[in-house]
Amino acid sequence: MQKTKKSPKFYLALIIFSLVGQVAWVVENMYLNVFIYKMFNASAESISAMVAASAIAATVTTLLIGALSDKIGKRKLFICGGYILWGISIWSFAAIRMDVINALFPAVASAASLGVTLVIITDCVMTFFGSSANDACFNAWLTDSTDDTNRGAVEGINAMMPLVAILVVFGGFMGLDQSKEESWTLIFGIIGTVVLVLGIAGFFLIEEKPVKTEGNQSYFANIFYGFRPGVIRENKMLYFTLVGVAVFNISIQIFMPYLILYYTVTLGMDNYVLIFAPAIIVAAAFTGLYGRVYDRKGFGAAIIPTLIMLMVGYVILYFCRSTALVFIGSLIMMCGYLGTGAMLGAKVRTHTPENRSGMFQGLRIFSQVLIPGVIGPAIGAAILKNADTIVNSDGTTSFVPNENIFLGAFIAIVFAWLVMMPLLKKEKHYG
Repeated sequence: MQKTKKSPKFYLALIIFSLVGQVAWVVENMYLNVFIYKMFNASAESISAMVAASAIAATVTTLLIGALSDKIGKRKLFICGGYILWGISIWSFAAIRMDVINALFPAVASAASLGVTLVIITDCVMTFFGSSANDACFNAWLTDSTDDTNRGAVEGINAMMPLVAILVVFGGFMGLDQSKEESWTLIFGIIGTVVLVLGIAGFFLIEEKPVKTEGNQSYFANIFYGFRPGVIRENKMLYFTLVGVAVFNISIQIFMPYLILYYTVTLGMDNYVLIFAPAIIVAAAFTGLYGRVYDRKGFGAAIIPTLIMLMVGYVILYFCRSTALVFIGSLIMMCGYLGTGAMLGAKVRTHTPENRSGMFQGLRIFSQVLIPGVIGPAIGAAILKNADTIVNSDGTTSFVPNENIFLGAFIAIVFAWLVMMPLLKKEKHYG
């Protein structure tokens, strides 16, 4: 089959919308964890609660807005408008400061606890706009715009962006003292502005892909379309893949919310960005190129090597402490993480019914974000329940993440492997 070529404008929109979207999600998934840890001495349980609340908000939003975009047959308006509001919502975190809280709520028993609560609430609002734009509509547009001849290559580019975003965010702001409130004001201000500006630019960059709305039922029927027994029977391979996505991402979420804290607090790598920047660049490049393996050889041949890489990375990170070995372990882990995610993402797009991609984005987020976002961090918090603590300069204490988060992630990926083995066999029967 001859490969369908995409225009340079398509790839420009893919790269910058995917990258900037992931930059915003780095703020949501990793930087907010550091923010409430540094500013409000948040516990592992608080971080777990924030991740879970955001996961629920993302799933509900994607179900509602994905179905709505299918119903009206438009993606571009939701993408651009969502990015604009997403940027504004990121700005709002700059107002959550101890001095502001003490001024507005002088009688509150614990300003730090209230700060954590306000961050969680604001995070859910931000997630609504971000998931509307990115999870629901940008991903539906990406599915609409690709086919079996180019999906692996496109998904490889899309999947490499989380690591590039980490490099951009942490590299760009590594010189700031994250224990100071003014540093966070600058961080949220810059990232919010970039997201907002891209939303405006998107009206000129995104080429609207026509979506057929004939045969669509009522909006509320569309919301629950993917949960119907008949739809599940007709799309067995899609649902097998979504189960694999859920278990894989549980493994990732066991350690990911605590990864930066592990590097900086546990290992004392204050300059970890300089150390791991090469690893991030190599892993991102690997993922961008590796997507072609899916297009040429198929899902099974592509995903097994990346699963092995992920497991090897976990083993090295669990046993090793030296900078060189932690670097190697992180590189292998990140290649396996993004490579596996890209292969699963391409597989999901391959089996998503045509002109129904918006309806199925909610299911994708259900397996990729909600289930892992609730279960994974909770497992991580349980693992760290009796972790060592340190005393801060103000007399408060904070937990110290330990290597057991990688052991928990390894055990979870073993379960993911068991799930994916039947998936590979089923693939022969269901196509």
